[in-house]
Amino acid sequence: MTTESKAARPALPASPPLTERQEARRRRILHTSARLASRGGFDAVQMREVAESSGVALGTLYRYFPSKVHLLVATMQDQLQHMHETLRKRPPSEEDPGARVAQTLMRAFRALQREPHLADAMVRALTFADRSVSPEVDTVSRLTTAIILDAMGLDAPPTPEQLSAVRVIEHTWHSALITWLSGRASIAQVKIDIETVCRLIDLTAPVRTQDGRSPAA
Repeated sequence: MTTESKAARPALPASPPLTERQEARRRRILHTSARLASRGGFDAVQMREVAESSGVALGTLYRYFPSKVHLLVATMQDQLQHMHETLRKRPPSEEDPGARVAQTLMRAFRALQREPHLADAMVRALTFADRSVSPEVDTVSRLTTAIILDAMGLDAPPTPEQLSAVRVIEHTWHSALITWLSGRASIAQVKIDIETVCRLIDLTAPVRTQDGRSPAA
């Protein structure tokens, strides 16, 4: 598709918010997806079984999630939301922002480590995702960014350099998860990689004068 045809295409209307009943149904589907994936990984999540176990028609399931990949990426989004809430209740104890982020990401990693089949299913879905799953993948990325920024504990909006560091950290965390799931990295190696990349946060912190102000202020 050319740039001109993309520009000429009208914007799609925003989806209406789900009703309370629809939201309850969606949560039931996501719970079933996570349960099946926890038992047998990616291959264990079959749309027909998800529909039957969730008490919804197969056609209804496909209206919520057009494919298994959509479903599992949404499941990862749901898991990250729960993880974010838990991390907010128990914020990191480290003093430096970089160390705080490393501690937070390792806590998140260990939570995924407790459910390796589920983690593998969600990561495989992210890997298989095409453009049709872009909104769901973008939401997963935004949630990961939010977790990192919360852990940093900034007293001002992040600078472009800090946001760049956050993106590199996201990529490293995702890569570390893949290498661990494939058996090519130990937990100790993952911890070293995460701690190393999180030093970027301290390297990109704005320089402050003795009175605590930025030199440009």
